[in-house]
Amino acid sequence: MWKYIKSLFRDLVDEYFNEFRFVFHDGGIVLFFCFLPLAYPIIYSLIYNPEVVRDVRMVVVDHDRTAASRELVRKLDATQEVWVTGYAAEMGEARHAMNSHECYGILEIPAGFGRRIGRGEQAKAVLYAEMSLLLRYRGFLVAATNVAQDMGSEILAQKIDLTLPLAATISTGDPLPINNVSMGNIENGFDSFVMPGVIVLILHQCIILASGMAGGARRENPLLTGYNPTRPAKSVAMSMLGEMLCYITILIVPIMFLLHYVPLIFSFPMAGNPVEIFCFIMPMVLACLGLGFCFQGIVWERETVFVLWVVTSVAFLFLSGLTWPRYAMPEVWKLLSDIIPGTWGVEGFIKMNTNGSSLAQVRPEYINLWILAGVYLVLGYCVRRWYVRPKLWRKARALQPAPAEQQPD
Repeated sequence: MWKYIKSLFRDLVDEYFNEFRFVFHDGGIVLFFCFLPLAYPIIYSLIYNPEVVRDVRMVVVDHDRTAASRELVRKLDATQEVWVTGYAAEMGEARHAMNSHECYGILEIPAGFGRRIGRGEQAKAVLYAEMSLLLRYRGFLVAATNVAQDMGSEILAQKIDLTLPLAATISTGDPLPINNVSMGNIENGFDSFVMPGVIVLILHQCIILASGMAGGARRENPLLTGYNPTRPAKSVAMSMLGEMLCYITILIVPIMFLLHYVPLIFSFPMAGNPVEIFCFIMPMVLACLGLGFCFQGIVWERETVFVLWVVTSVAFLFLSGLTWPRYAMPEVWKLLSDIIPGTWGVEGFIKMNTNGSSLAQVRPEYINLWILAGVYLVLGYCVRRWYVRPKLWRKARALQPAPAEQQPD
C-alpha cells in the first residue's frame, strides 16, 4: 500500500514538472496564461478611463437674452459636468467652434424662452453634443436634466406661492426631492460598473482556452512539443492533478493582479476581503480547468481554440448577467448560464468586491462553483481516460521512427 502511494506521489511530481516544461515550451499557452490576464484588463480599463468627465466645454447660442435664459446658462455652468466657455452669435459660429474642437456641446435657447416661462407654458432649449465620446454626451445630458428639474421646482414653488401666499412656509424648493446613492459605484462610472465582471470573465476565458490549447498542442505533434505520451503518468487522475497544480502555480500571480491590483490601479470598488475573495475564486478556477479538460476532446489544433474563443466570449458575457439580467432571461438561457462557471464567479465577485459581502453571504454562488468544479473535473477525467489518452498514444507511436533493420554480416 505504501509503495503504491509513493508511486502515485512520484507520478504526481513528475507530471507537475513535465507540465511546466511543456507549458513554457509552447509560446501560445504562455500567452494565454500570463500575457492576456495581465494586458487585457489594463487595455479594457483604459478604454473607459476616466469614468466621469468634468468641465466639458460648451458654447451657448442665446436667441432670447432674458433673465431666464441667463439663469439657465449660469446653472449649467455651475455643474461639475459642463463648462460654458462663451456665447456664439449664431449656430454657424457655434458649429465652427465644435468642428475645431473648441467645444463639445452647443446649447441653443430659442427666442421667447423667458416669455413662455412667465406665462406658465413649457419652454424648450435644444442641446447638441459631439458624439466622439459618449461620456461627454452623458455628462451634458445629466447636467441638463438636473438643471431643468431644479428650475422647474423653483417655478412650481413660485406659482404655488402666488396662488397661496402662505404656501412658502409649507413648500419651498423641490416638492419631491430625490437623493440617488449608487451602492458600490459612487461616481456612476461605466468602468466601475462593467470591469469587475469583465475581470472575472477574462480569467475564466484564459484558463479554459489555455488548457484547451494544451490539448491541441499535444495532438498536433506530441513529440515536437516536448511531450511524449508514450511514457505518461500511470494514473490519469495523478496526471490531471499534476497539470492542475502546475496551472494554478502559474496563475497565482495573474489572479492576484486581476482581482486586487487592477481594481487598485483604476480605483474600482474594493470593499471585500482579499483572502475571502481568493478563497471564493478558487473553485471557479478548478471548474474552468475541468471545462478546459473537456474541451481537449474537441480541440484538434491550436487554431480551434481561437474559434471557440470568438464564439464563447460574447455568449459568456451575456449569459453572466452582467449586461443582461438573469431574472429577465428565458428559462432556457438561464439554465445554460447556470452551467457556466463565470456566471457564478461574476455574480459572487461583484457582491464581495463591490458591495462588501462576506464569503458566507455568497454561499449559494460558492456552493454552485464547487458543484460545477466536481462535475467538470469528473467529465474531464472521463474524456482524458477513454478518449484523449488513447488517441495520443496511437499518434505518438505512429510518429516514432521504425527501428532500423539489421544488416547481414
